[in-house]
Amino acid sequence: MDKYWTTNRQVEFADTDVRGLVHFSRLFVFMETAEHQFLRSLGAEVHMQHEGHEIGWPRVKATCEYISPIHFRDRLEIRVSVKRKGTKSMTYGFEFMKGETLAARGEITAVCCVLDEPGGIRAIEIPPLIADQV
Repeated sequence: MDKYWTTNRQVEFADTDVRGLVHFSRLFVFMETAEHQFLRSLGAEVHMQHEGHEIGWPRVKATCEYISPIHFRDRLEIRVSVKRKGTKSMTYGFEFMKGETLAARGEITAVCCVLDEPGGIRAIEIPPLIADQV
């Protein structure tokens, strides 16, 4: 990743399986949490008001590749990058670093949507508050 934003997380007991390894599903939670923190760093939220509507970011794709074991109490640096910014969606890249070791990497693609419209959700252009900063 050339340009990225970082956050840190320590692996908790609840994140692990019986052997003390991170359960695969927890990395999706870690990615989502890092995405929320990234948006807050831009002055935005994953659910927020925009032009009188509640907007959010439903996911349309999420993947994770597990490279090296992650254990209970490990400290992770989570690197977040915007791999692709469309007019209505963003694909985030995530790298999970244990020190200098790449432990996992993943991607989430999310679409910016109006959530409170009659008849369901509708994709909209990414608000300038976010689009102009990434």
